[in-house]
Amino acid sequence: MATAPKLRNPVFCALDTPDLGQATSWAAKLADTVGGVKLGLEFFNAQGPRGVSEVMRASGLPLFLDLKFHDIPNTVAGAVRSVVPLKPFMINVHANGGRAMMEAAAKAAHEAAQTNLVNRPLVIGVTVLTSMDDSDLREVGVTESSFDQVRRLAELAKISGLDGVVCSPHEAQVLRRDLGPNFKLITPGVRPAWAAANDQKRVMTPHEAVAAGADYVVIGRPITAAPDEAAAAKRIVMELAA
Repeated sequence: MATAPKLRNPVFCALDTPDLGQATSWAAKLADTVGGVKLGLEFFNAQGPRGVSEVMRASGLPLFLDLKFHDIPNTVAGAVRSVVPLKPFMINVHANGGRAMMEAAAKAAHEAAQTNLVNRPLVIGVTVLTSMDDSDLREVGVTESSFDQVRRLAELAKISGLDGVVCSPHEAQVLRRDLGPNFKLITPGVRPAWAAANDQKRVMTPHEAVAAGADYVVIGRPITAAPDEAAAAKRIVMELAA
């Protein structure tokens, strides 16, 4: 398990846009405020690795590259090897891809970091998306609750050698108890009390999420949709410190 460097604060801002100019503008404005930035499929599919590098240069912040790899083990290992040279702080895979896939991802991250002489990124398993609840899971054939499914997948992720999981803030306290202090918990579905929930269903405030055991909180629209992005981010960081 990798030892993650200490960040300025636990807030990763989600730069959810396909537009390079918008993403680099947000990144530059937030460079002195948040702990890191997150880029996902929307941006990566439009701008690719070169766009990721430009955003990282604009902010100088740690990057959570949120591509949620999910395929056969060999393909996921290849995908991990392809993104490690971008020097992300953290990458993720879908935990329901199974043990062999997660083991392949962890091994590929280690080997690619050595080959490219870069720090190994944290490899994180996505448990249950925070846009899903129990009724959504039943529609795809999962009969247990979202809470139980998250616990099952988080335990499997740890056994498989991953560094942590993405979970909702509502599962963080139990996962921290079950899986120990060094297993990283990353929580999207985080909204300040003064922000709209949007399409997230299992939400908490940033302060509540960190108090429950989250290491990092992912926050997008409450920051990027604000009239003053840096001011909104600073407000969140100050609330966390209170």
